[in-house]
Amino acid sequence: MKYDNQIKYATQIIETFNGKMPLHNWLKDFFRQHKQMGSKDRKQASEMVYCFYRLGFAGKKLSVKDRILTGLFLCNQTCNDILEYFRPSWNEQIGLPIEEKISLISDHKSSFSDYAENIFPWKDQLSNGVDPILYSASFLQQPDLFIRIRPGYENAVRSKLDQHAIPYKIINSTCFSLANTTRLDEIIQLDKEAVIQDLNSQRTGSFFQGPNPASSSIKTWDCCAASGGKSIMLHDLYPQADVTVSDIRESILINLKKRFQNAGLKKYKTFAADLSNPYGELPIKKSSFDLIVADVPCSGSGTWSRNPDSLYFFDIKEIERYQALQKKILANVMPYLSKGGVLVYITCSVFKKENEEMADFISHQYNLRAEKIELLKGYDQKADSMFAARFTP
Repeated sequence: MKYDNQIKYATQIIETFNGKMPLHNWLKDFFRQHKQMGSKDRKQASEMVYCFYRLGFAGKKLSVKDRILTGLFLCNQTCNDILEYFRPSWNEQIGLPIEEKISLISDHKSSFSDYAENIFPWKDQLSNGVDPILYSASFLQQPDLFIRIRPGYENAVRSKLDQHAIPYKIINSTCFSLANTTRLDEIIQLDKEAVIQDLNSQRTGSFFQGPNPASSSIKTWDCCAASGGKSIMLHDLYPQADVTVSDIRESILINLKKRFQNAGLKKYKTFAADLSNPYGELPIKKSSFDLIVADVPCSGSGTWSRNPDSLYFFDIKEIERYQALQKKILANVMPYLSKGGVLVYITCSVFKKENEEMADFISHQYNLRAEKIELLKGYDQKADSMFAARFTP
């Protein structure tokens, strides 16, 4: 009866959720309204729901219950009480390689590549260099949690993780990966000692070198700042830089104030603006920035293994809307780039319309040279995938 109820809760969530807000936020509201659910019930229901969405477009003809069970089987490597109750034969073989699992659940003995193509149906839209099979396979596992250790805190962070017996993998001297469920807020001083930042978000820092590397007083503008991780990274690369950040949401800038305070970032300015709309003068001087970082709004498809509900509800027609939005933002940002300045264009997308096509557009529209372009693949490293391009005159 207990497991029947847990399936019932998960089914209720799936049949009610419409994808118009992030699933993790929606689940918080759902659990507040269903206080009879204990912590274990909430955890189990969340896992079942996420496993349902991790299948993407595969198995859409299955019932909700069968799709939940299929997701639990394919996305886990350790035995599960729900599977033991409903599919004990699957539970016995849960440690099999994913290729064998696919063969086991398929009536037609589908290959892994066939099944993967069903998870993500738009392989013709992918950026150059994206392996559609590996990218699709990444949806079947939870990505890792990555931290960027800030200058001077390498030994302190490692010592604290060791003291608390927190497993971690050293990617490089400043980047560690941990299990996604790791709670760090009571172990290290977040933003001061280390920043939670995905592997490839950290790698975009290699694109930030200013027009004059010897200069410590370059003027930078993070024009779509969001959580501010790249602004803190800019500060760590250029501690004396004049940093300006903006975002369309005033609430973001309020949150950034506290985050920057924790990070020790004092020399900065903020303003709220919808950069997709051409309007009067912004509160900044034209042609004044040596470096503009445009981490533009996009489909977010490079992060969908973290948010698989976004894949499930995505309409491919949205790519055109995002590309148009990106062009509008760039049109309003470019007048503020100094003569000889550097533009860094970033997306967390795997779609070529948001990536290579936009890089070509920027080069031709603004007579800039693409000095460095890279698809930062994360789907084979349990990380997000991103695209970054550095433009110079």
